[in-house]
Amino acid sequence: MLRLMRDHASSWLIKVLLFAIVIVFVFWGVGSYKSRNASQLAEVNGDPISYEQYRETYSNLIERYRQQFGNSLNDQLLQMLDVKNQAVDQLVTQRLLLQEAKRLNIQVTNEELVDNIKEFPAFQSENGFDENRYRVVLNRVRMSPEQFEVSQREQLILNKLRQLVLDPVTVSDDEAMQWFNHDHTTVNIEYASFETAKHTDINPTPAELNDYFEKNKEKYKTEPKVKVNYIKFDAADYTENAEVSEDDIRNYYDTHPDEFETEKTIEARHILFKVDEGADQGIVDAQQQKAEEVHAMAVKGDDFAELAKEYSEGPSKDRGGYLGNFEQNAMVKPFADQAFSMKAGDISKPLRTQFGWHIIKVEKVNEAAITTFEDAADGIREKLLISASKNTAYDKALDVYDVTFEGDDLVALSKSQNLQVVTTGFFTRQGPEEGVGNRYKFAAAAFGLAELDISDVQDFDDGYYILQLIEKLEPEIPAFDTVSEKVTADLTQELQTQKAKSGAEAFLAALKEGARMVDLSDTHGAVIAETGHFKRADTIPVIGYEPLLTAAAFKLTNESTLPENVLKGSKGFYVIRLIERKMPDSAGFDQEKTSIKEKLQQQKETKTFEAWLTDLRTNSTISINREFLE
Repeated sequence: MLRLMRDHASSWLIKVLLFAIVIVFVFWGVGSYKSRNASQLAEVNGDPISYEQYRETYSNLIERYRQQFGNSLNDQLLQMLDVKNQAVDQLVTQRLLLQEAKRLNIQVTNEELVDNIKEFPAFQSENGFDENRYRVVLNRVRMSPEQFEVSQREQLILNKLRQLVLDPVTVSDDEAMQWFNHDHTTVNIEYASFETAKHTDINPTPAELNDYFEKNKEKYKTEPKVKVNYIKFDAADYTENAEVSEDDIRNYYDTHPDEFETEKTIEARHILFKVDEGADQGIVDAQQQKAEEVHAMAVKGDDFAELAKEYSEGPSKDRGGYLGNFEQNAMVKPFADQAFSMKAGDISKPLRTQFGWHIIKVEKVNEAAITTFEDAADGIREKLLISASKNTAYDKALDVYDVTFEGDDLVALSKSQNLQVVTTGFFTRQGPEEGVGNRYKFAAAAFGLAELDISDVQDFDDGYYILQLIEKLEPEIPAFDTVSEKVTADLTQELQTQKAKSGAEAFLAALKEGARMVDLSDTHGAVIAETGHFKRADTIPVIGYEPLLTAAAFKLTNESTLPENVLKGSKGFYVIRLIERKMPDSAGFDQEKTSIKEKLQQQKETKTFEAWLTDLRTNSTISINREFLE
C-alpha cells in the first residue's frame, strides 16, 4: 500500500470524497507537492518556507472564511482577521512543531501509519479497509498514496508531540467546584435604558457634515479593485469525448457502498416534560409524575398529537410533537435506542434524557435498503461522465499552465492555444458580479496575484481557470458628494449616541448621590425595569444578549452595587444596580462534576499548549520576508 502512486494533485472531487483528509491539510496549511515558484517567504531555524506554500495556505483560509461569512466578507473584515499573517503563522507553527518532534526523536512506524489509514471512513467498505477503494479514492482526487502518506505521517507525529506536552495536565475537584460556583451564580439587577434611536431631533448642518467628513476621510475609502484576464476550461466542452465503461460503473458501485445504502429511519412524535440539567430531585420526580399521567391517557387511546399540543414543553409542541423522519444518530442515545426498538404504533413508557422526560410514539418504520446495481447504473454513468469531463478539462488547463512562464501574456498564449480569453471589469474582494461560478474564490485567487502574475489552475465550481492580474486600483478617498448620505447617517448616529450617553451619565451621577432609579425616571426619560435572576451564560431577561452588560453585572457586589461608568449596549446605554447575588446549591455539583472536569481539561490543555508553543517560538530563529505580504 505504501508504494501506490499517481502523479497528479488536487481535484474538484476533494471536498466530496476526502473531506476528512483535506481538513487536516487545511488546518496545518499543507499545500500541493507541485511548486513552480521557489521564492522563499520565511525561514524557521534554517528551514525555508516557500511563497507557493504560503499562497496555497492563504487561499485555504480565504475559502474557509468565505464559507463562514458569505457575502459579509469584505476587505475590511479580511484586514481585521489578518489572514495574511494567519497563513504565515500557520506555516511557521507547523514547521516548528515538526522540528521539535524531530529533536525529540518522535517517530511513527509504518505499522502505525498503515493502521491509521485503515481507519479512515473514506477507505472503508462493508468488510473494513478496502485497498482497491484506497487506490481508487486517491486516484479520483488526483493524489498519490505517497503524498497522502507523507502528510498523514506528519500529522501522526504532531499528534504524538501534542500528547507528550499535554500528558501532565490535570484538573482537581477544587478547580471544578470553583468553576461550578462561577458558572451557576446568578444575579438580579435593576436597570435604566437610554436608547439612541429615541433622539429623532438630530439634524446635522452642512458645515458639521463637511467637518465630520474631513476628520473621518479614511473611513470612506473605496475598496481596492483589480481587473484580470482569464481562460476558462469548462467540463461541458469536453463531454463529447468522455467515455465510461461497464467496468468503471461496476467498480464505482463496489467502492462506494454508502451511496447506495439507505439507513433505517423512524417517523415519530414525542411529548417532552423538560428537566434542566442539575435540577433537584423534587423537580425531576414531579415532571416524571406528569409524564406518567399523560402516558396513561395516550395508552388509553387519547389522540397523541392532541396530547402533545396540550402537554408537551418541547419546540415540536405546536406540530403535535411531530419529529419527522430521522436516523438513529440524529437523536440523543437514550431516545434513539428506545425509538429504534419500537414498531409502528407503539407508545413508549416515559424515559429520561438530558432534556427531560419523553413519551415517544412511532408513526412509521422505514427499514434500511440497498439500491441494486441495475437501478443505480444510469446515475453512476452520468456521474462518471461528468467526472471524466472535469478531469479532461483539468488536464487541458494543466497543459496550458505548464507552458506558461513568468512575464507571459495570457492573451498571446491563448491565441497560440486557440483558446478564448475573457477580460473582467474592475471588481472588489466580493468578486465579479457575473461570469464565474464562485465569485468569492475567484476574487481570493485574483487578489493573491501580483500585477501580471499568472495563477496556477483554479477550481471555481463551474470549471477550471487560469488568471492573470492586469491592473489594480488602490483604495482612494471619494468626493464628499458621492458619500454624503452615508456621512449624514454616520454623523446623525454619532450625535444620537452622544446624547443618549450624556443622559445615562447624568442618571448614574444622581444614583451615586443617593437617588433611587424609580424617582429619576420622569426627569431623565429612561425606561426602568428589573431583569430577574440570570447566570453568566444566560441571555439577560427582557434586555437580551449583551455580553458587556452581563460582565459588568457580575462584577457588582453588595458593597458596590453600581458600576463605575455607564454601559454601552447594542441599542444605547444602560445604568444598572445590583439587587441580589445568589450562589448555587452545591448539591448539583456531583451531577456536573464529570462534564465540568472534561471541559476544564480541554481549556487547560489549550492554554498549556499555547504557552509551550510561545516558548518554542521565543527560543527559535524565525525570519519572514514581509515584502511578499504587502
